[in-house]
Amino acid sequence: MTEFQERLYLIFTGIFIASLVACNLIFQKFFTWNFLGLNFELSVGIIAYPVTFLVTDLISELFGKKRANQVVISGFFASIFTTALIFISMNATAADWSPIDSQTFNKVFGLSAPAFLASMVAYLCAQFIDVRIFHFWKRLTKGKYLWLRNNASTMFSQLVDTSLVLVILCSAGAIGWERFGTLLFMGWLFKVLVALIDTPIIYFALWALKDKIKPASYLEE
Repeated sequence: MTEFQERLYLIFTGIFIASLVACNLIFQKFFTWNFLGLNFELSVGIIAYPVTFLVTDLISELFGKKRANQVVISGFFASIFTTALIFISMNATAADWSPIDSQTFNKVFGLSAPAFLASMVAYLCAQFIDVRIFHFWKRLTKGKYLWLRNNASTMFSQLVDTSLVLVILCSAGAIGWERFGTLLFMGWLFKVLVALIDTPIIYFALWALKDKIKPASYLEE
């Protein structure tokens, strides 16, 4: 790759990892959003997480499947490392003059074992599925119809992600099974809406970069 392409890849990787780590740090705050008569009750983490799928689609399109999978794996280890740092920080006793006491810190940044397991399992499965489906459609259409592979891969992988998280959390007793259907539908629907929004963003990014980088061939892995 050229120096510009290498820098671009590193920028995309940085955005991906930052979005993933931020999602895991801020997920405990929930918000409501009324849209077209539907009242969504969602974690603020859902704002950052779809960015990761946008970035993997861009990397898949520009750099190929291998590079996209490398970013997914990098994100996994970044999440593990961040969690380890949080665990160490939670076990460090706060000083008497500390603006944030230990109880408040642990309440904000604490991550239960079921929640962490659900997050990591869902993340790996959904991201690898997203990359695989993206390239399946790219090969099938011989590089045409970017909107199709972008939306088909993201919408299905987001369904997998939402389902796995809820199944693990409900099985662990963190969430009651009676809320499974509602949370699944609302969570996935919100992600679908975001996926539709990111399609023009991808088209614009490719247009802006057309003189700098050529998209990877649909024959490339």
